[in-house]
Amino acid sequence: MRVSPVLAGMRAYPFVRLNEAKQAVAARGVEIIDFGVGEPREETPAFIRQALVRALESEPISTYPASEGLPELREAIAGWVQRRFGTTVDPDFAIVPTMGSKELIFNLAQVVGGPGSRIAVTTPSYPVPSRGALFAGAEVIEVPLAPGRGWRPDLDAVDWDGVALLWLNFPNNPTAATAPFELYERAAELARAHGFVLASDEAYSELWFEGDPPVSALQVADRTNVLVLNTLSKRSAMPGYRSGFAAGDPEIVAALKRYRPNVGVAPQTFIQRAAAAAWTDDEHVVEVRERYRAKRDVLLPALLGIGLQPSGGDASFFLWLRTPRGADAEVFALRLLEERGIAVAPGTFFGPGGDGHVRVALVPTVADCRRAAELLASWP
Repeated sequence: MRVSPVLAGMRAYPFVRLNEAKQAVAARGVEIIDFGVGEPREETPAFIRQALVRALESEPISTYPASEGLPELREAIAGWVQRRFGTTVDPDFAIVPTMGSKELIFNLAQVVGGPGSRIAVTTPSYPVPSRGALFAGAEVIEVPLAPGRGWRPDLDAVDWDGVALLWLNFPNNPTAATAPFELYERAAELARAHGFVLASDEAYSELWFEGDPPVSALQVADRTNVLVLNTLSKRSAMPGYRSGFAAGDPEIVAALKRYRPNVGVAPQTFIQRAAAAAWTDDEHVVEVRERYRAKRDVLLPALLGIGLQPSGGDASFFLWLRTPRGADAEVFALRLLEERGIAVAPGTFFGPGGDGHVRVALVPTVADCRRAAELLASWP
């Protein structure tokens, strides 16, 4: 068969390589504590699970979901945006539910841009925006996140000629940095001036440990060419539900509604009803955030004790740490895995800007974080 040249020339998804390393260590009988993959492992709140069950029981006949999503879900999302960010988003024309955020992060380059366009992604970064751009036939332009700038991009240093799409992600994966509102204002201004779309992945907006809550690109006065993505995976411990949304410029949302029936990614109706319940409630989010704080308080001192140094911000559920004495990130991570059974993600998984760093995802239980801290106390 003829495999896509993009797929044939692409290295394995970085976390596939991490999984292979974990399997090799586990085969020796070592119990793994996995801080590598950022998959929440908290219990989904009971009221959300109950909403899902009610939805299943009330709809014995299964039908294809509409690509624009249920009105009750779009209204719940609009209500949350109003409560959280103090801004109004039209539920009928400016919101579309998604299957988590990853599917749209990958697919957006097929809606905005396409073959021959230029798509700007930050580095170090979550790898999916650049991979989606390559599969869409676009050229990837890397915009560095420099530690001297608080892991934020210098947007005025970018050549915007031919750029169709700019991806921002704050709170940031992997650096845990946040963005000031002025960054979104400038990005939106440049998007209008140069005719590109500003896509803001805000999956970690509800997880922060210091200072004020993170702001959103939805708060800019003129949302022309602005699209914001968010998800329930982190906020409400619902990664397996695959439920999120995109909101912003109605013209972009209209284009998504035309595109999405072609690829069949509308969320299932029963998931949408559970998601509506999740977006309507804010109290459980405080509890989720405090659990991550407790994990951070247990684990961070132990990580500092082995020579890692803080390098990133105080948001998301990630710790972004410099390796001791600038050690090679992949060598350091492999040694930690093999000698203590503790898996972390090398910063190089997130692009060249991640050299000399590791990312620690605070997703194991508090008990596992305590056990990891004990293992670290006697290492190296």
